[in-house]
Amino acid sequence: MRSIPDTFDAATVVAIDARLDSVARDERVSLPLVIESGSRAWGFASPDSDYDCRFIYVRRRRDYLALWPKRDVIETPLDAVLDANGWDLAKALRLMVKGNAVAVEWLRSPIVYRGDREFRDALDAFAIKHMPADAVQSHYLHLGLQQWGVHGARITSGKKLFYALRPAAALRWGRLHDRALPPMHFPTLMAEGDPPADVAAITADLIARKAETRERGAAVIPAEIAAFIETEYALAANPRRDRRTSDTAKVAADALFMTLLDRFSPDD
Repeated sequence: MRSIPDTFDAATVVAIDARLDSVARDERVSLPLVIESGSRAWGFASPDSDYDCRFIYVRRRRDYLALWPKRDVIETPLDAVLDANGWDLAKALRLMVKGNAVAVEWLRSPIVYRGDREFRDALDAFAIKHMPADAVQSHYLHLGLQQWGVHGARITSGKKLFYALRPAAALRWGRLHDRALPPMHFPTLMAEGDPPADVAAITADLIARKAETRERGAAVIPAEIAAFIETEYALAANPRRDRRTSDTAKVAADALFMTLLDRFSPDD
């Protein structure tokens, strides 16, 4: 499943592969899905964007039976170029049934460092069937308001502007399509969300300019974009219908976990 753009720095890709090998060896885990997240995968990277490597891992069966379970997150040292960390399969499934769309975005990243298609497709099929649309909408609303609610008109960098705009576009897509899981790729998300023509044109220009500007390059929020963001957040602000995780989703998640554990757990 390896799919890495030619534009990626070759030395950084080598470093990523080496770090992943170290994680698998030192933590005694398998890595059935390793992808790029963040702005490079979303489609609005800057020339100096770092690399956000994310992975879902599976531990040995005995580790899930231990009296003192290991952490369900693996974090590696952060540096100026590379941010690499991942979630245990169990954590990913628990968050999916609650409507957290982060792991699903990982499943749909166009940039894959290594992975097993069967593993990815099984998780994606589970997400499509069991993730509650209203909870996913709430996830994106909260994600956006973390940027917009705090910064709003004070956003001064292109990076922060896109971090507020992308959730708004995801909310619009979910509302118009009446489906839970929007595309990860931001230009696709905007196109399928049928935004007003002026918003579409301004967004395309912002993406083009961000591709030539450093991550913290200055940005002025166009009035049309601010109105688009605020409108979508307001439309999504209705209370969720049901905050409980369905028993059906829990049973299905448990069954899928056991199936994938049998298939992908490393040898004891």
